[in-house]
Amino acid sequence: MRVGLLGGTFDPVHLGHLRAAENAREALGLERVAFVPSAQPPHRTAPLSSARDRFTMVALATAGHAGFYASDVELEREGPSYTVDTLRAWRTRHPADELVLVVGSDAFAEMDSWREANALFDLCTVAVVPRAGETPAAGPGPAVPVAGPGLPVSSTEIRRRVAARQSVRYLVPESVADFIEKRGLYR
Repeated sequence: MRVGLLGGTFDPVHLGHLRAAENAREALGLERVAFVPSAQPPHRTAPLSSARDRFTMVALATAGHAGFYASDVELEREGPSYTVDTLRAWRTRHPADELVLVVGSDAFAEMDSWREANALFDLCTVAVVPRAGETPAAGPGPAVPVAGPGLPVSSTEIRRRVAARQSVRYLVPESVADFIEKRGLYR
């Protein structure tokens, strides 16, 4: 099976993430796209919401699309969530899968700072999704560009809006907006 892995903090997951995954699914002929929330992102400050809450939001966001699903592969491990470890774990569990790591252009430009960055290109195909209106920067290895319409939505802006008691409807799936409200996240 040709599977895309889209990792991230997803604090929270938003429509831009879903659109990027759909662009990758269509452009690269992916049968499934696994959204992989990072338990402990090694290159960022700690997320504001728990790993379980972020996983739940991803599960809610992907529930309506037969080709998308939430994976807890990084939540099962202790310590920082290194992509190379995730790819190796996936290969062990699903040796027949053809893996495509779907990353944003900002992450691709920083991949040379990732743990065992060169090994990533041996474990999978890397696909780069540019942010809306952006041309992807060069990265540390070969990558397949992903074309398609992007949405200029950011998790930072969503958290800011929630903290300011502003609506996030139409920036996140309705089920995610409801979950954020019910759990009192980002206030």
